[in-house]
Amino acid sequence: MNHTVIVETGDADKLRRVLGVFDENLNTITRELRTAAHVDGTKILLEGEEAETAARALEGLLSIAETGEEPAMGDLLYCIALAREGKSTQIGGMMKDVIAVTSRGKPIKCKTVGQREYVNAIKKNTVCFGIGPAGTGKTYLAVCLAVAAFKAKEVEKIILTRPAVEAGEKLGFLPGDLQTKVDPYLRPLYDALQEMFGLETYSKLMEKGMIEVAPLAYMRGRTLSNAFVILDEAQNCTREQMKMFLTRLGEGSRIVVTGDLTQTDLPEGKTSGLKQAVSILKDVEDIAVCTLTEKDVVRHPLVMRIVRAYERDALKKSKGEKR
Repeated sequence: MNHTVIVETGDADKLRRVLGVFDENLNTITRELRTAAHVDGTKILLEGEEAETAARALEGLLSIAETGEEPAMGDLLYCIALAREGKSTQIGGMMKDVIAVTSRGKPIKCKTVGQREYVNAIKKNTVCFGIGPAGTGKTYLAVCLAVAAFKAKEVEKIILTRPAVEAGEKLGFLPGDLQTKVDPYLRPLYDALQEMFGLETYSKLMEKGMIEVAPLAYMRGRTLSNAFVILDEAQNCTREQMKMFLTRLGEGSRIVVTGDLTQTDLPEGKTSGLKQAVSILKDVEDIAVCTLTEKDVVRHPLVMRIVRAYERDALKKSKGEKR
C-alpha cells in the first residue's frame, strides 16, 4: 500500500545539494525506485511502494550535503544501492572521517563503506591485502595513509613498488636504465604522491631517499624497516616474487598489497602470487584481507556498470566451462 514519507532537509542550501542540478538527483531516485515526489518548503514528500527506500537514499545524500559537499552521481547511485540493502545510515559516519589532506588542503575521505573497512584494516594490521576492481581507490587510499603516517612520524620513509609487467601490450625498446624503463608503470604512484605532498616537497623527499618508487625487482635482498610499503598491481606477481616481497618486512614497517585478480597479465599457466598469498595468509594474525566490489567504484558511474558487465560475462563463461 502506498503511503507518504517525508524527508526534512533543514534548510534551502542542503535541499539544493540533495536535489541536484535541475533536480537531477531527485529525478534519478524517483525513476530508479518508482516513487512520486514533490518538494514543500525544505521538505521532500515521497509516495509509492518504495517510498521508504527512496527516503533512505535521500537521507544518505543529506548526510553528504551536511558536510558542505555537492553529492556526485556516483554518490547518488551508491546511496540508492545502500538504501536497498538498508545500510544508508552508514554514510553519515563515513563522511566525517578525514584520512589525509592534499597539498592544496582538500580533505580525503572514504566514499564507500567498503573503503572505510579497508582503511580501518590498514590502520589496525601490519599487513593488509586490498583486492578489488579498477576505480575502488585501493592504491590511492593506501598512498594517502602512507603520507599521513609519514607526516605523523610513524614511519621514516615511504616505499611504493609494483611488478613491471606489460598490460597485454608490448612497449618495445625503451632507452635508459632500469628505473627509466619502468617509470611508465609507476606513473599512477607518482601522481598520487605529488597530489598529497605537492611537487616541490615530493621532489625534495625523493632526492633525500625518504620516498622511494621502484620496481619489485629492487626489493630482493633488502630489509624494509620503519617504512610504509605499498605493493601495487600485485596480481602480476609470481608466487616467488610475493613471498620474496612479504619477507622483506622489517621492524616498524607496515605493508599494503593491492591488486585486481580479474586483470592478471601473467603468462598463461602462471598462478598469481596475490591469489595464492590471500588463500595462504587470510587467517594469519595481524594480516587483513579486504575485498572491495563494484559498489566501491568511485570513478565515473559508467565504470561500475563496465565492471558489472565483465563480471557477468566471466560468470557465464565459468558456468559454461563447468558443463
